[in-house]
Amino acid sequence: MDEVTRIPVGGEQSYDVLVGRDLLDTVPGLLPGATRVALLHAPPLKELTDALGERLRAAGITPLPIEVPDAEAGKRVEVAADCWDRLGEAGFTRTDAVIGVGGGAVTDLAGFVAACWLRGVRWVPVATSLLGMVDAAVGGKTGVNTAAGKNLVGAFHPPVGVICDLATLDSLPPADLAAGLAEVVKCGFIADPVILDLVEANPAAAVDPTGAVARELIERAIRVKADVVSGDLRESGVREVLNYGHTLAHAIEKVEGYRWRHGHAVAVGVVYAGALARLAGRLDESTARRHRTAMAALGLPTSYPADAWPQLLAAMRVDKKARGSRLRFVVLDGLARPAILEGPDDALLHAAYEEVAQP
Repeated sequence: MDEVTRIPVGGEQSYDVLVGRDLLDTVPGLLPGATRVALLHAPPLKELTDALGERLRAAGITPLPIEVPDAEAGKRVEVAADCWDRLGEAGFTRTDAVIGVGGGAVTDLAGFVAACWLRGVRWVPVATSLLGMVDAAVGGKTGVNTAAGKNLVGAFHPPVGVICDLATLDSLPPADLAAGLAEVVKCGFIADPVILDLVEANPAAAVDPTGAVARELIERAIRVKADVVSGDLRESGVREVLNYGHTLAHAIEKVEGYRWRHGHAVAVGVVYAGALARLAGRLDESTARRHRTAMAALGLPTSYPADAWPQLLAAMRVDKKARGSRLRFVVLDGLARPAILEGPDDALLHAAYEEVAQP
């Protein structure tokens, strides 16, 4: 095990995010007193889950592997209900725990299962994707998707620790790694411009999970999120800035039936947010243009079909940040200066979309 970086997350329940390589041995120590631990995982991660189960057995903890559908297909109430049935059959008590082994979808599901079982038991995300490490695993937001939209059903339930094992990224498909970087780039725009400098200086290094640049990007993005959620667990204020680009992104995911990668949707959404802020007179042209060039440098999409606008606008109206019929967008008043744009005119929204639309 190489050097481990500990990034603290404060708030109602403090915990550490551990970043390093080969960290499975650290997991049992996060769950003192547990006799049973459910291991929620997607099929491709069975081998890693079995290895974690061996560590738990060595610590006197009985693992209960629960295989769930991969990606967004697993983020459904029906899947969560099946998990709760399994916990009940195994006799899980308040001292037992849940671990999510996988990317953002499994992390969201595992946290939701833990939040609801006995009104809240301990849980640990073992993030195996870049998206999971820098976004879903940190902050205690858990949830599932419904026909009405993404993440509209969930709970705030902080984990007792987060494991970001960089070794799991070595076998991640390049497209998935790049998709996760969309959330990293987002953090650069809202809080840490050094992230943008690193990506623009060497995009190839950014997508090399074994290198120092990728690790620095990951740790910087985690620190941004940790700093924000430490002061606002329940998204009642400043935490909204983490949704930069996500209003349109979640609408794209809904229109696509959740077949698009989350990071791809975020990339388009961030470009849209930059265009919206510029047209609203809030952001200079060069910074707005930088949104597109940064995402494009990583091979991420920056546009979406023009004829999808009516569906996207309808989907955005049920966004979590909306207040009644008024849409609210996170925008920039300058680099690393996030703010809220309240109730923009539909004509302005459409004009901004025309800048990301494709025939």
